[in-house]
Amino acid sequence: MSGCKAIVVGGGLIGLSVARALTERGISDVLVLERHQLASGGTGKSSGIVRAHYGVPSIAAMAWRSLPLFEQLGAEVGFRQVGYTVIVGEENVEALQANTAMHQVLGIDVDLIDNDRLQALWPMMNTDDIALASHEPRGGFADASQLALHFGRRARDKGAKIRQNTSVARIRTESDKVIGVELAGGEVIDADIVVIAAGWWSAKLLAALDIDFPIDAYRSELLIVDAGEPLHDLPVVSDLVSLQYCRIEGSGQFLVGNSDHADNQKKFVDPDNYSNIAGEASIEMYAEKVMHRFPGFPGPSVTHTYAGVYDVPPDWNPVIAPVRGIDGLILCAGFAGHGFKISPAVGDLVADLVFEGDSTDPDIPASDFRLERFAEGKLLTSLHPYVGAGEMR
Repeated sequence: MSGCKAIVVGGGLIGLSVARALTERGISDVLVLERHQLASGGTGKSSGIVRAHYGVPSIAAMAWRSLPLFEQLGAEVGFRQVGYTVIVGEENVEALQANTAMHQVLGIDVDLIDNDRLQALWPMMNTDDIALASHEPRGGFADASQLALHFGRRARDKGAKIRQNTSVARIRTESDKVIGVELAGGEVIDADIVVIAAGWWSAKLLAALDIDFPIDAYRSELLIVDAGEPLHDLPVVSDLVSLQYCRIEGSGQFLVGNSDHADNQKKFVDPDNYSNIAGEASIEMYAEKVMHRFPGFPGPSVTHTYAGVYDVPPDWNPVIAPVRGIDGLILCAGFAGHGFKISPAVGDLVADLVFEGDSTDPDIPASDFRLERFAEGKLLTSLHPYVGAGEMR
């Protein structure tokens, strides 16, 4: 790939990981174009959970391949290895057992645990309606923005350039090959490879090329709850009984998110114009769930709320693939909230596609992430979905 020029559209976690991977594989002439500031889109709103628990084997493998970087970087990206626990009711016991067994075949460090062990990990938790749990001791959480900036530094160290406040108006092609981009101000930049990693805005760039990328912007609200006393290193919890996920935040606070996607259509928004605070109904619903699951909190109160937007394809899983019919154009978007924990492996997969034409990891087949799967009706879905929360797991 000597002399190759590559443009990455999007300066969030995914775009910067791609730039990092391309430069590390030898393409020094890489340019990242970000419409606002680095990590200012979905990256800046990430809850930052690190886990490998997925029902899609290739995505579970990507999360597991990515974990060593979090462990290596540690405090540089705010990684706290507190563990990650999935809890289920009777209706999801078989799915949890099957997924955990699949993870163990992939080499993931995870085990099923009973309520006595769960109570020891989480003394303030109500376990009365929990039938089984699965625990990853090497999971936890980190800071997505810091990880994105780490990728940016690594890419720059290898020669990449990054331009912020630079919007791409269109992808330029000639015959059946990409030749670069045109910026909103009219500037033209040539390239041999263009990677579209612009989250929710990727579809507009493809639509101009008569390529359909079905994607919606899904608004997700998060609450920060003060427990009323300091909280120490407690595991991240994915509660598939109450349909919420929770992790500690700071020393005495708790971040709470929603895993109930029954009314998806009501939550699709304009990603450039949406409310950044949770509604009163959401606050009441979240508070009820938190009080049920964690009655041991002595004086819980909501300190503040915010909202982010997921880029969501029909199967809630990403496209990481060359765009058929346009040589040199690669799409890398539609992560639906999963991108943070798999971002190191995503960059590596894109580099594989550029240099090898396929994935080099047998546990991560590139065919899983084709754009054409939507038109073909061959969606990428969990082998063992959970009742009520299949999209997120």
